[in-house]
Amino acid sequence: MDTMTKRDGLEGYFLEDLEVGMEGSYAKTVTETDIILFAGVSGDCNPVHLNDEFAKTTMFEGRIAHGMLSAGFISTALGTRLPGPGTIYLSQNLQFRAPVRIGDTVTATVKVREIIAAKKRVVLDTVCTVGDRVVISGEAIVMVPSRGQAGLPG
Repeated sequence: MDTMTKRDGLEGYFLEDLEVGMEGSYAKTVTETDIILFAGVSGDCNPVHLNDEFAKTTMFEGRIAHGMLSAGFISTALGTRLPGPGTIYLSQNLQFRAPVRIGDTVTATVKVREIIAAKKRVVLDTVCTVGDRVVISGEAIVMVPSRGQAGLPG
């Protein structure tokens, strides 16, 4: 649906341009550096993420990425793809379905499920996949700028 009007220079959509069913996505290959930096920034130094010997003794049989690292890609999709810049994250629920490992490419996809125009809210289905495997699923609610806020006709 790239034919929809985007906001000038920001590549984001106004509330009035959104339609149920629109999708946006962001993909990132997870690296060891990503995991180490995320551990440093978040303070989550669980050895299942950082220590290969320990991680081999777990049900995962090796190191896994932080779930919230992959969930962060949903935020990227919302803030840079759909609806895009100016979007305010209000809520998110997540179900972690499968582990992500170093070298996996995670694709975060957001899909408009409902538009609540009176409140400038949008409900989106959110999913992260590695190939055909769903690793995270959930729902986000965001606030989206309207043309009226930008001084443009709605």
